[in-house]
Amino acid sequence: MKLLAKFNLILLVLFGTAGLIISQLASIFLIRNARREVTQEAELMMASARSVRDYTAEDLRPLLEQNPEHKTKFLPETVPAFGAIHTFNRLKQKYPDYSYREASLNPTNPEDRATDWEADIIAYLRDHPALKELTGDRETPTGPALYLASPLRADDKCMECHSRPAVAPKAMIASYGSDRGFSWKPGSVVAAQIVTVPMAVPLGIAKQAFHRLLVYLVVALLAIIAALDVGVSFIVIRPLRLVSDAADRASRGEITPAPLSVKGNDEIAAMTASFNRMQVSLAKALKLLG
Repeated sequence: MKLLAKFNLILLVLFGTAGLIISQLASIFLIRNARREVTQEAELMMASARSVRDYTAEDLRPLLEQNPEHKTKFLPETVPAFGAIHTFNRLKQKYPDYSYREASLNPTNPEDRATDWEADIIAYLRDHPALKELTGDRETPTGPALYLASPLRADDKCMECHSRPAVAPKAMIASYGSDRGFSWKPGSVVAAQIVTVPMAVPLGIAKQAFHRLLVYLVVALLAIIAALDVGVSFIVIRPLRLVSDAADRASRGEITPAPLSVKGNDEIAAMTASFNRMQVSLAKALKLLG
């Protein structure tokens, strides 16, 4: 194997190993960055939902309770969850893969009943009362998604409607019946706010960026090897070939070959100068013997 081929093999091993490490680190970074972006979207949606709930509870509900119709007809607009859910249902018309739920194991409205995976989240939040938020991944029909869940605890306002059917508003009983949504315990986790944000697009962007990075790394690797080959050929291989050719001529009996050009003061130049001196010494020795 020629010297340049050995040099290229060493470069391929070194650059290949470095490229593999860089690509793996870049992949981890890009995926984490995509997940961070999705998490920020979910946190923004959760904060928006809480703002709508607070507005309903603090500003809208007191006004609606003054409405005479509230005494005879249940107005769902007085429920904080109603405003948050319907606000995001409007958002879902434009972004169908995003969702917001206030899932409960024992809801008044059957539409709010938790699915199996939502029930698991509620159970986990109950078992970990100090936990404020819970994030995780799940597969959906449209691809992977990230969920952000926050516990909802029964406070004094909740207990006005969800303690016992006998003390619940009659208008609510007339609308939803008395067989569900009761026996809540004060301070207990009764539901969970769950935001689901799709990850397909950010992950797709991260994969495209990763593939582009691989292409750039390969192109850069080939360009660097080509540049180094040119440099090694002129700085190392070419002077060595001249020395080799001169040595070959001397071995065939050429006594007074032209001296090789010495440029610089590196190891190649020192070897060339030494070879020139050896040629002169060899020529003198052959003359003395002749």
